[in-house]
Amino acid sequence: MPIDPQTQRRILGRFATGVTVVTTRGEGGSHGMTANAVASLSLDPPLVLVAVDRGAQMHAQLTACRCFAVNVLSEEQEQLSRRFATRGPKEFADLNVTIGETGAPILADSLAWVDCRLTDVLSGGDHDIFVGQIVAGDARDGRPLLFFAGKYGRLAEG
Repeated sequence: MPIDPQTQRRILGRFATGVTVVTTRGEGGSHGMTANAVASLSLDPPLVLVAVDRGAQMHAQLTACRCFAVNVLSEEQEQLSRRFATRGPKEFADLNVTIGETGAPILADSLAWVDCRLTDVLSGGDHDIFVGQIVAGDARDGRPLLFFAGKYGRLAEG
């Protein structure tokens, strides 16, 4: 018998994750969403994946734009995560953004980022898995924003 969704959330919520904002840019401008279902998939070729709910507005944007950036947030960027976690259009005007090689917006103050061309979309239940080949990226020193048991967290000092 399958596990119920709330039990699954409770169990897998104990897996601490980093927090990212996935961004893309198309005819309608810049779009973004907070995501923690993100993973490095392959080193050769360099691939990452992000899982997106089929009902999310971002799903249609990624499908149409065929590119995305994964912006890894620092512990100072919790408010940015909250902004991009809400439904509906997101405002980019007040953000320090550069445009990646693919055209995807890069959040300049992120801890790290990768710019990707969409290579594949795989079915995954009520989500689709967007696979992107990394064409550019960078990282800086800092501390990551974490998510655990439904709450934001930070690494302990030391």
